[in-house]
This record gives sequence, structure tokens and C-alpha cells, in this order.
Amino acid sequence: MIRFFILLGFSFLFLHLHATGSISKYINMKYSYISFITIFVLFFLTIVQLYFYIKGDKETEDGCDCGCDHHHHHKKTWKDYVMLPVLIFPIFSVLCLPVATLDSNIVKAKGFNFNVYNDKDTSAIHEFLQPDSSVYYGTDGYDELMGKSKKKFSKLGNNVALSDENWLQGMETIYRFPGDFMGKTVSFRGFAYNEKNLAANQLFIFRFGIIHCVADSGVFGMLIEFPKGVHYHNDDWLQVTGTLTSEYYQPFKKTIPVLKVEKVKQIPVPKDQYVYRNY
Repeated sequence: MIRFFILLGFSFLFLHLHATGSISKYINMKYSYISFITIFVLFFLTIVQLYFYIKGDKETEDGCDCGCDHHHHHKKTWKDYVMLPVLIFPIFSVLCLPVATLDSNIVKAKGFNFNVYNDKDTSAIHEFLQPDSSVYYGTDGYDELMGKSKKKFSKLGNNVALSDENWLQGMETIYRFPGDFMGKTVSFRGFAYNEKNLAANQLFIFRFGIIHCVADSGVFGMLIEFPKGVHYHNDDWLQVTGTLTSEYYQPFKKTIPVLKVEKVKQIPVPKDQYVYRNY
């Protein structure tokens, strides 16, 4: 009977995530159909488990057909008792604990850097400034993918507006081909993050992005520079528009794109704060 309740719990867990929209905090919504199908698969397995349980009770009442007058019972081992809380914990944590949204506190705690300084373990959680999906492709496949992205954003002319739908793809393309976008007008939105090494008129604009699932999520964005010193708090959401330039950033020992802001507007926190990699 315990197996029945565990399967029922996982079925309701996935149903709850989709009904509340919280599934977007865990996976790229491009793959949401997989978890949606899982709801029906788990419900089916739950019914099957209930059937076997009822059938087993009936056989116990009627006696077994092995030619003896005793009943067969599965003897529980220590592994059964250990696995039970392991299986119950995910159900409890999702249904009973609030879903946390990643913010500047995570950036401050973990820091951020370029993917070139990280290992290539795709199962690890990385926090980095520059989107880089090359670890999921071969060299030729990635070059072909980015070539198509370059053509797509080059068609936008001198005004490159990054929406929530193309945010990660556009940011990765700009970092991949910075020379092709220098001097162009770029606009995007994200939350402010004040790094201690920056000048008074500089800060980072970030978004938390998900490539496939939360395991490969990272904080991505760009250094922006205002005409004069301004002060925005961490997690203030801004819509910025400016001209793309570059500068040598000492902490990374690397030249990075910088947006010289011409227009800035503080905006409300969006309903979905994450962005996802589209192809």
C-alpha cells in the first residue's frame, strides 16, 4: 500500500507543478510536454499498483495455492526503511515548501565567471556571465548553430531588441560575435547587480537562464555603463537601451561587451523571471 501512496504522491506532484506554473522553475518549458506525459504514466502505474495490492489481499484471504497452509509475506529489510524517506522527501519538499526564485543573493554567494574557467561537466551547476551551450554540441554542430543565430540577429539591423523569448540566444550570439554588434543599439531587461569592483556608473544586468533544466542554470547578462553615477539596488528590474562597446574587465582578464546606456527605465518584476534557451 505504501508504493501506491508514493506513486499517487508523485502523480499529484507533477500535476501540481503544471497547474501552478511552478514547473517553469525547474525545466526549460520546451520540454514541459515530457513532464506532462509523466502525469498520465504515473497515474496509470498508481492504478496498476492498487490493482496488485487488492489482488494480493484477496489471495491472502483465500490462501495460497502452493499446497501449504501458510501465507507468504515479504520480509522488510533496512533498505526498505531507508528508501522510504528518500522517496517521500521530494514529494514533501515540492508540495509543502515554497518554490524559491533565484536572485542576486545566489550570485553574491556563488559569484559568476566565464565558462572557459569552468569544467565541462554538463551535470554541474554553473554560474557564468556568458551563455555558452557549446558543451552540448560537437565543434561543427555548434559553429553551424551559432552561424544561424548570427544571421538571425544580423537581420535586425542596428537595433537589436532582446525579448524574453530570444534573450539567451541573443546574448550568446553577441558574446560569440562581439565585433558584429559593436556600435549597434541593443536593448534588454533584467535585474541589477552591484559588483564591488565596478565604477560608480557601472553595474551588471542579469537574468537567470535555463538551458535544459535547473541543473544547468546560470546567471547571464552584461556589464552596463551609465553617463553618470547612478544607484540601483540589487534585484531592481531595469529595461535598458544603449550602444554596444567593449572594455577590458580585470577580474576576468578578458575584454567583454559593455552597453553604454542611453535610456533606462525601472520596471516591475516580471511574472516569469527566468529565460530559456530556444533553438
